Amino acid sequence: MEFAVAPTEAGPPGTLEELDIAVGDHHHSALAAGPASGEFVLLLHGWPEFADAWTEQLHALGEAGYRAVAVDQRGYAAGARPDDVAAYTIEQLVSDALAFADSQGADRFHLIARDWGAMVAWTLATTHPHRLRSLAVLSTPHPSALQHAAATDDGQFHDLGYIRFFRRGVGKAEKYLLRDGAVRLRAVYDNRIPVEFVERNIARLSEPGALTATLNWYRGATTDAFDIPAGRITVPTLYIWGSEDPWLGRGAAELTVHHIDAEYRFQIIEGAGQLLASETADEVIALLLDHVGRH
Repeated sequence: MEFAVAPTEAGPPGTLEELDIAVGDHHHSALAAGPASGEFVLLLHGWPEFADAWTEQLHALGEAGYRAVAVDQRGYAAGARPDDVAAYTIEQLVSDALAFADSQGADRFHLIARDWGAMVAWTLATTHPHRLRSLAVLSTPHPSALQHAAATDDGQFHDLGYIRFFRRGVGKAEKYLLRDGAVRLRAVYDNRIPVEFVERNIARLSEPGALTATLNWYRGATTDAFDIPAGRITVPTLYIWGSEDPWLGRGAAELTVHHIDAEYRFQIIEGAGQLLASETADEVIALLLDHVGRH
């Protein structure tokens, strides 16, 4: 796969670098921090957020000497927004993530991810464990643990109903989320992250075709059961889960341990929801720095 990186001019001290990462015909906007010589850390966001969800973590990792890059992924970056649902399979999303690392010359790297980005991360760790120094996942349990919980726990099945709604073809979910000034899309953030981040996300997701492209991640999945091809995990893994997560329950979180064949730490942040990187930035940063520092 062909790729290229075009950095912008460096900003004032303390600002993040803005990158344009070209993967084939797609151009991904990205944010970066830290020296080019540092160990590479790739951060993958979830829905409905962008690379800047990792702002605090990027600063912390960069200051610790790592080369940290968070990328606006396929469908989120304005220059990487294919129309066809078939362009959003998990295999293609994993390929993108590997290309992001390749663009930085990183043969091995630390991977940090949340939500759908975590589904990519669990799969990448399964299929390409030799590429990872470590894995850190926020919120999202191992896919097999989530499938089991949804099949055996009516509450977890009900809480994943939004996935079934998003998968009902193009248009219905978009209209529902953007109606009345996007009040229902704003509600997803649950008043847990700064208003400026929410408004910036809403503006970007309101661009023509943007929300559809991000929902195509759900539509590109093979089944409503979120049948993601993740298997045994053989790289050192940190999993952070918020006790007040409204969609991903404790059962699936606790079952994740049964899919890890490596050093594993499961950390619960009491009272936290799902948008952990922004909501509980300091606690997440401390956990991540400890984890990547040991691997």
